[in-house]
Amino acid sequence: MITAKRIPKAEEFASELVFTASRSSGPGGQNVNKVNSKVTLKWDFGRSALLSEDQKRDIEKKLVSRLTQEGVLMLTSQDKRSQLENKQAVIDKLNQLLVKALTPKKIRKATKPSKASHNARITKKKQKSEKKQWRQKP
Repeated sequence: MITAKRIPKAEEFASELVFTASRSSGPGGQNVNKVNSKVTLKWDFGRSALLSEDQKRDIEKKLVSRLTQEGVLMLTSQDKRSQLENKQAVIDKLNQLLVKALTPKKIRKATKPSKASHNARITKKKQKSEKKQWRQKP
């Protein structure tokens, strides 16, 4: 099992990933009409044996806009001319998304302003007030 701190790589899920190829609208010239170079990756992370329930919940919450109604994560790549390069690009996208979704958010620590900064603010306030009072007509 994967620990909560370790972020898995897409290569570890190789048996769970489904790749499909289709015709691309990307670069390729006349070749684009003959070759299936666009790669679509489908991953049903809910059934993954490598992820913990917490990780599945995090992925579902943070990547909700990229999921189908069945809860399948779908990614596509059609930037490159070859199917192999697009496949590698879509795997890289998945790795980046996993890092983004599974990296815990830093907890903000509340801080107080220092006494010196507090006093400086009050003095500036008083000076500004005094300056404006001098501008007033008696």
